[in-house]
Amino acid sequence: MKESNGYDISGATPESLDTLEKGLYELRCYVGDPVATVNKALAESPTLVMGYVLRAWLHLLGTEPAGVPVAREAHAAAEALPANDRERRHLHAIGELIEGRWRAAGLVLEDVSIDYPRDGLALQAGHSIDFFTGDSRMLRDRIVRALPSWDKSIPGYHATLGMYAFGLEETGDYARAESAGRLSVELEPRDGWGQHAVAHVLEMQDRRRDGIAWMRRNPEAWSRESFFAGHNWWHLALFHLGLDEIDEVLALFDGPIYGKKSNVILEMIDASALLWRLYLRGVDVGNRFQILADNWTPFAAAGNYAFNDVHAMMAFVGANRTEEAGAVLEAQRSAIAADGDNADFAHEVGHPAALAIKSFGDGNYAEAVRLLRPIRSYAHRFGGSHAQRDLIDLTIIEAAARSGQERLARALRVERGQVKGEGFRKDTAA
Repeated sequence: MKESNGYDISGATPESLDTLEKGLYELRCYVGDPVATVNKALAESPTLVMGYVLRAWLHLLGTEPAGVPVAREAHAAAEALPANDRERRHLHAIGELIEGRWRAAGLVLEDVSIDYPRDGLALQAGHSIDFFTGDSRMLRDRIVRALPSWDKSIPGYHATLGMYAFGLEETGDYARAESAGRLSVELEPRDGWGQHAVAHVLEMQDRRRDGIAWMRRNPEAWSRESFFAGHNWWHLALFHLGLDEIDEVLALFDGPIYGKKSNVILEMIDASALLWRLYLRGVDVGNRFQILADNWTPFAAAGNYAFNDVHAMMAFVGANRTEEAGAVLEAQRSAIAADGDNADFAHEVGHPAALAIKSFGDGNYAEAVRLLRPIRSYAHRFGGSHAQRDLIDLTIIEAAARSGQERLARALRVERGQVKGEGFRKDTAA
C-alpha cells in the first residue's frame, strides 16, 4: 500500500491508512487530536510502522519530559516490525532524539527529505527540530530543497508552503515569506503554521495594525479545535502590546492565551513570555504570575530543554518563587554536565539567560546586563524564533536603563528599531 504522497507504507490496512492520513492532516494544520487519531490507527492495525513513527514524533516535539517514555515505547514497538528504508530512517531519527541528540536527528531527517521529498512528516519533524535548535538556515533550506517535488495535487502542499514561509521569515526574506504564507492559508485556511508565518513577518517589521488585521480576519479558521491557537493569539497580543493597548493584551491573556491555566509547556512558554514583557514595562499583572508559577513548578527540575527553563524562570521571578528558581538553576547545571545537545543549549545560552532573569528580578540590573550582553549574538543556539528571543533584547534594554547605563540602552533601542523596520527616529537617538 502507499501513502497519499506516493511512498510505500508497511503494515497498513485500508482503514488504518485512512485514519493515519487523518492524523497527519491534523498535525499539519495543528488541529484536532492527532494523538487520539494515531492511537486509533494503531488499534486498527498494530503493525502500522508509520503509526508508531507518528506517535513518537507527537510525543517528542512538544518538549514535554513525560513524552519521552511514550516515544521510547512507540520506537521499540516499531523496531520489532518489518519496515522499509524510509520508515527505518524515521526510526533512526526518533532514536537519536529520544537520547537528546537533536542535531543528529535533524541530520537523519535531512537525508530522508532529500531521498523522499514528498514525505511531509519528515519535513515537518525536521522543521520542528530546526526550530528547537535555532537553525534558521535549515528552517528554510530543508523545505526549499523539497519544493520542486510538490504541487497542489499532493495533500499537504499548503503545509510545505507554510514551513517555507517561516523559514524565509527567519532568514529575513520577509516579502517572499509573506507571499508564501498567505498562499498557504489561501489553500488551507485551517493551516495554523501558515497563519503563524505571516504573523511573524508582520511582527518582525513592526506592522502592528497589519498584524491585528491579519489575525482578526478569520480567527475561526485558525483557532477552532486548534492546539496551536494559543500561540497565534499570543502573536495578536504582541501587536496590541506594540500599540500600548494593555487592556486588550490582558484580555487576550485571560481568554484564549491562558484562560484555561494550561500546564502544557508550549502554552506556558507563551504565557511567561507575555507576562514578562508586561513586567518589564512595570504593568501590574495581579496574581497571574502566581497562577502560572504553580503550573511551572512540577517542571522546575526537569532540565531537559534550556529554552523551557528560561521561561519557567520568568514565571518564578515574577511570582517571587526563590526555591523554584533555584531548582531551575540546579537542573541546568546538571544538564550541562550530562550528555545530549541540551548541555550545549544550557551552557551557551540557557543558563546565563536564566541567571540574568533572576538577577533582574533581584534588582541587580547591572549583573543582568553583564550576563546578557555576551549571548545576544548567538542566542539562537538554544532555539526559538527571532520574535521569541526578542525578550533577551527587551530585558537587556530595560536592565541597562535601570542600572544607569543609558547610553547603552539608547544604542540598543536604536539598533532594535532599525532591525524591526521602524526606521530612524530622533526620539530614540536623543
